[in-house]
Amino acid sequence: MQSSDARILRGAAIPAGLVGVAAVLLALPLAGAKGAVGAAIATVVVVAFFTISHVAVGYAAKVSPQTMMLAAMSSYVLKILAVMLLISVLNNVTIWNPKVFAWTVLALIATWIGGEIRTTLKSRTPYVDDPDKTPDDAASSVPETPADRSG
Repeated sequence: MQSSDARILRGAAIPAGLVGVAAVLLALPLAGAKGAVGAAIATVVVVAFFTISHVAVGYAAKVSPQTMMLAAMSSYVLKILAVMLLISVLNNVTIWNPKVFAWTVLALIATWIGGEIRTTLKSRTPYVDDPDKTPDDAASSVPETPADRSG
């Protein structure tokens, strides 16, 4: 994982974890122990899913842009399917509050995305080519090899 990927992951995971703890503490008096369990499950699910997705896309970025896109789309579909499966499995379980779970998931997703955006904007990583360099400049900066001189 590149240092910029790790910085973005920390910039998203730490605020999301703090919001998750706040959600658990807020749900406890408002919705009781079941609400706190729902918020805790939501926190674990969102932080785990987004961390795994971020690491997978970062690893795939080392291979190629096409692989990175495939990893991003695949992880998105797998996250949606896993949450649907989790909700269907825990649908009739009475140990948690599904409304608190849902609201906590939404809050954590917004926090995670906001943290990623904030960290990316603060990192000042260039995402465009230098407009002062032309393709001819890039070609002329490549050193000649002995095979080029013989021909």
